Amino acid sequence: MTQAPTPTADTVRRLVSSLIKEGTTRGAGGPEVRPVAEGGEHSTWWVGTRHVLRLAPDREAALRQRRELRLRDLVRPHLPVAVPTSVAHGEWAPGLTYTLDTKVPGGTAEQYEVSAVGEADLAGVLTGLREVPARQADTLGVPRTAPRSLEALRRAAGQAAERLAAADEFDPARLNQLTPQAAVQLAAQPGTAVLVHHGLTGEHLVVSADGRVRGILDWTEAAVGDPAEDIAGLAIAVGSPAAVRAATLAGYAARPCLRGLWLARCDTVVRLAEHLKGQDIAPLPLLRLQLRRAWEAILLERVTEFRDEDADDEL
Repeated sequence: MTQAPTPTADTVRRLVSSLIKEGTTRGAGGPEVRPVAEGGEHSTWWVGTRHVLRLAPDREAALRQRRELRLRDLVRPHLPVAVPTSVAHGEWAPGLTYTLDTKVPGGTAEQYEVSAVGEADLAGVLTGLREVPARQADTLGVPRTAPRSLEALRRAAGQAAERLAAADEFDPARLNQLTPQAAVQLAAQPGTAVLVHHGLTGEHLVVSADGRVRGILDWTEAAVGDPAEDIAGLAIAVGSPAAVRAATLAGYAARPCLRGLWLARCDTVVRLAEHLKGQDIAPLPLLRLQLRRAWEAILLERVTEFRDEDADDEL
């Protein structure tokens, strides 16, 4: 099997030069190109001040990128925030795709805190994703994913928490709030699948200095599935209270909110433990910050009482 080429600065310059010749970008000598610091499966480069070039590193990533181009056009009318627009796309190597996208102005949720108005923007994103017709997503090849087992994740987090306790990173007793009975109660309900971004983490939220959410990046992992996954992503990105407020404003009741909260909490415990074992390459300060965000207290903490208080709304 032929190994995929590794994109270099020369690769990017040659590609950008060809796009300049085609009139896609302009400027004497061509725009400056420089790598984006954040990681990700795509090799990503800034092109001047207005564009971003993303190169798929393998054929599976290329397939997802082709699907993403069509999906962004589908979701754009439903969202109150920007979705990047491709001004040029094609192949940078045989079978490996690229897209040159317009840059959405702003920073990330790791740079700017989301304001109360920004939480309303996030609510609009969750609402819009729910309104995207699932059948149209199916026709684009967007996969359907089964809900994860919260009980299985709870057990994995319990084992991870013991490792973190030995490293003085986490008190495993905090996981006792999620009992086996509560995990059963918070199972995903049939018929609730919607289009899910599946990556609403801090680096994919474009946030302005005033705390407004201006755009959503990277739609390559989108799927039709459990909406609690996006609530979980927001809990990791902006904190559990803000995520639950946004989800509630979007019309989600207690069950998916609490499910998303515990998906995020268990995920962050597992990932931090994996990092300490050398199995997760994300920066340690970021993983610690994400764990703190996911474990922020919210008003719906008393999960054992949720069946009596909320079952009529959910069933």
